[in-house]
Amino acid sequence: MDKKIDILLTTYNSNLDFLKEQIDSILTQSYKNISLLISDDNSSNPKVIDLLKEYEKKDKRIKLYLQEKNLGYNKNFEFLLKCSGADYIMFCDHDDIWNSDKVEKSLKKMLEEKVDLVYCNAEQINEKGEIIQKNYFKYKNVPLINKKSHLAISRCIGIGCSQIITKDVKNKMLPFLNSVIAHDWLASFIANENKGITYIKEPLFKYRLHTSNVFGGRSLAQNLSRWKEENGTSYKSYLKYRKEKVIDKAYLDGAKMCLDYSKNEEDKGFLKKLINYYENLEKSKYINFHIIRYFKFLAGKNLFKKMVKEIVIFHFPLIGYIIFRK
Repeated sequence: MDKKIDILLTTYNSNLDFLKEQIDSILTQSYKNISLLISDDNSSNPKVIDLLKEYEKKDKRIKLYLQEKNLGYNKNFEFLLKCSGADYIMFCDHDDIWNSDKVEKSLKKMLEEKVDLVYCNAEQINEKGEIIQKNYFKYKNVPLINKKSHLAISRCIGIGCSQIITKDVKNKMLPFLNSVIAHDWLASFIANENKGITYIKEPLFKYRLHTSNVFGGRSLAQNLSRWKEENGTSYKSYLKYRKEKVIDKAYLDGAKMCLDYSKNEEDKGFLKKLINYYENLEKSKYINFHIIRYFKFLAGKNLFKKMVKEIVIFHFPLIGYIIFRK
């Protein structure tokens, strides 16, 4: 294998120790034909900029871009996607640690399976670097897709830092439309409409969970606890959480994004029905009887525990509230 791979890393006032660990883990990959494209989103901490400049000087594989104004999370990744010219692209968080063979094994799997996206498992670590979950797939009930599935339409498949995608997927992602809520969900959806997706069960990196995580990592109980501290424990508060943080943010907005990008008439029809399902859920205050639709849209491999939680939240909000109050 001698394919060129661009690794895209965005930073913004990053923890210096975490950032060092991540960059070092990339530069010591067993697969050497890589470029690390870094875009700093106008960090106010000059030490972050100084550190990135030092790394750029030390390794010619690094290309650093310093934004003059804050672009935001999605737009910063869009910027780097536009800068990338490689046939394969990997997304990278600023605070994780990659196993030395993450790039090599990800590319090998992609070439063997002839797909457009591969996502891998991870170990989850805390701020001290201690392992708190050995199997992220199992802990978060990550959907397991081999080739194509409607789950890549109705759900986000694999966190961005676990993915490798083809240039063809990248080209179809650009430019980002206003509806883009997550680059990783968009990449999965487009790959699913192309040659498909597969996964690697082996953990190939350490995914760090800490108080400033932008997305992902935390459990439902942890997210609910945060919400209750800020918004109270009334039923009205719970319904607001259910609508804004669960149905809208984690499902409906993603479905609308996919519809904007879809080139497949069958997928468009599926998405319109899916959006209608989510919108009807939001109108349900106590119970929603359309459970069969849930299994049509959201059921899949490795999802049993997540499905139980979702069915309660979606179709039996009053029961969900009783659990929420604990």
